[in-house]
Amino acid sequence: MRLPLPCQLPAVLQPLTLRNQQFLHEAVAAHPELDLGSWSEWHARQFDQVAAVSDFVLTQVQRDPGLLCGLMRSGELERSYGPGELRGHVAKVAQAAQSEDELARNLRRERNRQQVRIIWRDITRQADLGETCRDLSDLADAAIDEAYQWLYPRHCQQFGTPIGNRSGHPQHMVVLGMGKLGARELNLSSDIDLIFAFPEGGETEGVKRSLDNQEFFTRLGQRLIKALDPVTVDGFVFRVDMRLRPYGSSGALVLSFNALEQYYQDQGRDWERYAMIKARVVAGDQAAGAQLQDMLRPFVYRRYLDFSAIEALRTMKQLIQQEVRRKGMADNIKLGAGGIREVEFIAQAFQLIHGGRDLSLQQRPLLKVLATLEGQGYLPPAVVTELREGYAFLRYTEHAIQAIADRQTQMLPENETDQARVAYMLGYADWQAFDAQLGQWRERIDWHFRQVIADPDEDESESELVVGGEWSPLWEQAQDEEAAGRQLEEAGFKLPGEALRRLAALRASPQLRSMQRLGRERLDAFIPRLLAQAVEHENPDLVLERVLPLVEAVARRSAYLVLLTENPGALRRLLTLCAASPWIAEQIARYPLLLDELLNEGRLFSPPLAPELASELRERLTRIPEDDLEQQMEALRHFKLAHSLRVAASEISGNLPLMKVSDYLTWLAEAILDQVLALAWRQTVARHGQPMGSDGIPCDPGFVIIGYGKVGGLETGHGSDLDLVFIHDGDPQAETDGAKPIDGAQFFTRLGQRIIHLLTTQTNSGQLYDVDMRLRPSGAAGLLVSSLGAFERYQQSEAWTWEHQALVRARVLVGCPRVGQAFERVRAQVLGQPRDLEKLRIEVSEMRAKMRASLGTKATVAGTAPNAFEPGMPFDIKQDAGGIVDIEFMVQYAALAWSHEHTGLVRWTDNIRILEELEQVGLMPAADAVLLREVYKAFRAASHRQALQKQAGVIDAAQFADERRQVRRIWSELGLS
Repeated sequence: MRLPLPCQLPAVLQPLTLRNQQFLHEAVAAHPELDLGSWSEWHARQFDQVAAVSDFVLTQVQRDPGLLCGLMRSGELERSYGPGELRGHVAKVAQAAQSEDELARNLRRERNRQQVRIIWRDITRQADLGETCRDLSDLADAAIDEAYQWLYPRHCQQFGTPIGNRSGHPQHMVVLGMGKLGARELNLSSDIDLIFAFPEGGETEGVKRSLDNQEFFTRLGQRLIKALDPVTVDGFVFRVDMRLRPYGSSGALVLSFNALEQYYQDQGRDWERYAMIKARVVAGDQAAGAQLQDMLRPFVYRRYLDFSAIEALRTMKQLIQQEVRRKGMADNIKLGAGGIREVEFIAQAFQLIHGGRDLSLQQRPLLKVLATLEGQGYLPPAVVTELREGYAFLRYTEHAIQAIADRQTQMLPENETDQARVAYMLGYADWQAFDAQLGQWRERIDWHFRQVIADPDEDESESELVVGGEWSPLWEQAQDEEAAGRQLEEAGFKLPGEALRRLAALRASPQLRSMQRLGRERLDAFIPRLLAQAVEHENPDLVLERVLPLVEAVARRSAYLVLLTENPGALRRLLTLCAASPWIAEQIARYPLLLDELLNEGRLFSPPLAPELASELRERLTRIPEDDLEQQMEALRHFKLAHSLRVAASEISGNLPLMKVSDYLTWLAEAILDQVLALAWRQTVARHGQPMGSDGIPCDPGFVIIGYGKVGGLETGHGSDLDLVFIHDGDPQAETDGAKPIDGAQFFTRLGQRIIHLLTTQTNSGQLYDVDMRLRPSGAAGLLVSSLGAFERYQQSEAWTWEHQALVRARVLVGCPRVGQAFERVRAQVLGQPRDLEKLRIEVSEMRAKMRASLGTKATVAGTAPNAFEPGMPFDIKQDAGGIVDIEFMVQYAALAWSHEHTGLVRWTDNIRILEELEQVGLMPAADAVLLREVYKAFRAASHRQALQKQAGVIDAAQFADERRQVRRIWSELGLS
């Protein structure tokens, strides 16, 4: 605790009293109305004390001498405020404002007035630690809420009143105060950590041009921050820090309750649990805020005894310790050893471990938590007493440091004057006596911290080692360029100068220049670890080239850097995958949420089978309200991105062979299409009602999605688009049974349009798939959705041979089983009809020739010229002669030529099983069938490798030369030209 003020100021501060007296004489001369004569000797002595140690108080009184006189006359310096009194002062000045500029000015001036009062009472021992923290927190609560209440009606007048989709009621924002504000423990120069939320999606009403609720509250949040944060001639109200919100500085400023809940369920980190312990509704809708906190409580407090929290807090503390050592912050009474943060960690470790079961631990103020730990027997009374008294001493010291100049710092001063000020405010005659007492308290706190948090198996000497610490000087440019280049070269970099250039470009990037302090500190902790792991790879230059763009992309979402810093295994997997595939590196850089997938090695390299895929996606979407289309679309895209990465990682690691890769990617597309169809159906029916089927019974859904090409042939690759055809079995003339009826033809057209919209719309997470609908009857000129009867008529009487070739690889992906079975019957009938073989050969050959001419390699005449096999010449794996399309055309020709005799040829849609069928029925020699299957798989594997390397499907002509010749031989033996 702190001692009474010494009777006399230290010698180094006594000249300041002359400065103070000079100011008073000048103030009286300039402002005769000031009644300084009414000051008591006691007031005068207090002014000497306070003004000598607090430049901030003196500056405020110099700017407005009447401020102090008013406080004295009102008696506010001599008494504690009653309940609601401080709020009343803030409300009065806020409500008097006629403009936003005046609101900002009034709030700043009232803040300065209250700050003078609070510092005065703190220094003169009229307020204890509890009152000081409470007044500061009440001031923040009042400033935030009064500013919000002033801004909200004016914002509604401009943009309309936000109405919830589900409730139909007007919406208010909820402002969560985090950290010290949430616990009502603000210090004299705290910033305020806030999270903004609103109950539900919807739109504003009452204006011509409505906004959705997200945009409404985002703009309102920006105005609220502007009212509080910027520094003007009147100072600031509170520094506002929004980085604790989901995704940090790069995340949405305001999120709906559902979006917040889903984020914390799916992506919430241990440090976010730690932060959320102290969350409190400080402004806005208190009732809705209570509901939000109930929603988030399971994320913070687990129902089981969560001993993993110890390790999470230990990791966080190690990161802090590294930063303290690196930046020379041992004199930081918050972050340094035995500092304020260690007391907080002790209390919160017990809260995180036991709070789910012991509800008495679910509270915010630290001193109350310590009392509960003692009362419930978690800690011995003697330990709690030391922690409580040591914490109070540190907080009083923190206030003393910040009272000097209203600066947000916890660093012990280095100059003699400020050291004397701090010692005096704590009741010590000199710095040496104060520093000795501070050292004792920090030593005791650090000892207790180690008993609770420290790893019992950790070697004390090892604990001082900083992972990647040998690279910190290079990253921080603490060594000359020659020494840095030599270090890189000795570590295995082939082009050290280029590596230095890349690191310098990262340092100079706009993303890093705009980073907040915490984010930059996280980056500074991460880069040395990245370099330490990069040099373990065979080609560290390549690793750095591919990973640094990702680092730049996520720099302002520094939680991702913490993720990789805290999880060396995830960082190792990231570097391995990026070194192996620039496609993966680019995907993760574009969509950093994929970094989550790297945390679980077993999950990353073991993608689920089709039933588990479908079930997982269904479960994800079930948690989202049916009317929240934005979240549904994001969930679908997150799902696709995550599982696409898992498949690519499994392919690169050798866990999945080619055929399984295609299977998984195809299953993924089917699972997504199934849910997209369900969403589109639900939305279209909600608007227009159900359509009637051809049998007069309402459809449910009477609709199928047919997959052609790669997805139809179970050969989906990385980045494949979807060739789709939509077929329905409804009555095109009958109207739907909804409030806005339309005929069946229109209904299914709108359903198809909705499906394409859901699949192709670009969101923050990209689009699901490119969709190609040109294989539908009559191509781009045809109807978007065909009835089953129209499809059958077209295929029987109008379709070209190439369209029947495409039908070989067509199958039902999702939709109504009854309609799907009817489609399969139509397909079998169309493909199974007898054909003129000579005419078929000519038409297939002519179509192939056209494709080679337009799509093949010009330099080798699509692989048919004499130079087509020479080393150094290009070979298009797919389009050139002897490549993938030749094999596909042979399979399609065989299916069309002989399926009327061998129905098994149209049972399958994939080339491999059709080739197996050709071998079994004797239509192709076994050696040729085996050769085509193996060559086809080899070609596709090469295409996959090229895709993962972000390269076109073109390789050196010397590769696969013999295989291509064999494919051309079989092509000729089938009579194709």
